Amino acid sequence: MTGSAAPRLEISNLTRRFGGRAVVDDVSLQIFPGQVTCLLGPSGCGKSTTLRLIAGVDRQDEGEIRIDGRVVSGPEVSVPPEGRQVGLMFQDFALFPHLTVGQNVAFGLTGPKEARRARVEDLLGRVGLRRFIDDYPHGLSGGEQQRVALARALAPRPGTMLMDEPFSGLDNRLRDDIRDQTLAVLKEEGAAVLLVTHEPEEAMRMADEIALMRDGKIVQQGAPYNIYNAPVDRAAAGFFSDINVITGKVQGFFTETAFGQFMTPAIADGTQVEIIIRPQHLKIEFDRNGTGPAPTPENGVPARAVVERARFMGAESLVEFRMDFDGSILKATVPGVFLPKPGLPMWLMIRRDRCFVFPF
Repeated sequence: MTGSAAPRLEISNLTRRFGGRAVVDDVSLQIFPGQVTCLLGPSGCGKSTTLRLIAGVDRQDEGEIRIDGRVVSGPEVSVPPEGRQVGLMFQDFALFPHLTVGQNVAFGLTGPKEARRARVEDLLGRVGLRRFIDDYPHGLSGGEQQRVALARALAPRPGTMLMDEPFSGLDNRLRDDIRDQTLAVLKEEGAAVLLVTHEPEEAMRMADEIALMRDGKIVQQGAPYNIYNAPVDRAAAGFFSDINVITGKVQGFFTETAFGQFMTPAIADGTQVEIIIRPQHLKIEFDRNGTGPAPTPENGVPARAVVERARFMGAESLVEFRMDFDGSILKATVPGVFLPKPGLPMWLMIRRDRCFVFPF
């Protein structure tokens, strides 16, 4: 983050092995007060294990964990979970059914009764649930129970908040509202937040920084804009959206494609490459009779293709094309309703500034 603030949570070279296999492999992260970092990746990549290590419910084989500059887990130190001053939120809200909403939120609080009650009322007010303070959790909706769980986790004022897929049990429309409200409250509290998710949309929506994880390692880390627009490899690009893959071979610092030559000066001759472009960056032009001249190129060379099929997806339409050049299939997305018939010839153009080139 900015300024001279010290990281609130710092993990260095964290490694955890099971059966000789490194499930978490040399992971390092820094999270500052008020920062939300999303640990993003597919199921089984080591995200939740990393969170468990930080929380103290499991212990790493190598590496060190610091919270507010204090070593809480290292070769000679292992502070129990209750001594780490971290808040925990999971997919399972784990509310106590025999306690009221207010009692659930107050569960981890100490101090005078009046101060505890004031803290509970303040937090429930901020998540819009003050009126339910004396009700029991079973009478609340899933979204309301999630907000109670958030208030309970924040009640002791933890400097660090760990969240493991906390919104995955909510329906899609409700999820966006709860995520936004949760993020606002977390920012107000100034906690350092580590959110584990396998959903790129959730990470993009909530994170100040994304750490993309694969096979136990962090393969790329940075602001959502940078991760999306400068992926480190094909898999990173494909994790955030559908992609088109154009293949070719480098010859004399160029790669020949249906869209003309791509400059690939940093890649050795004879290397096979993949040119990645997202469907929204393909531009479509009609070729009404199938034999007319290509439109004037605005960004590279137009390529002729034939519609394979088109589907309406709600906010946009998805059109699949078979390329004349090599018979490959490319996909394009178009805002609104656009449903050309199969067999219709068209010209495609691409935005070269939106292409990524990777050797393979």
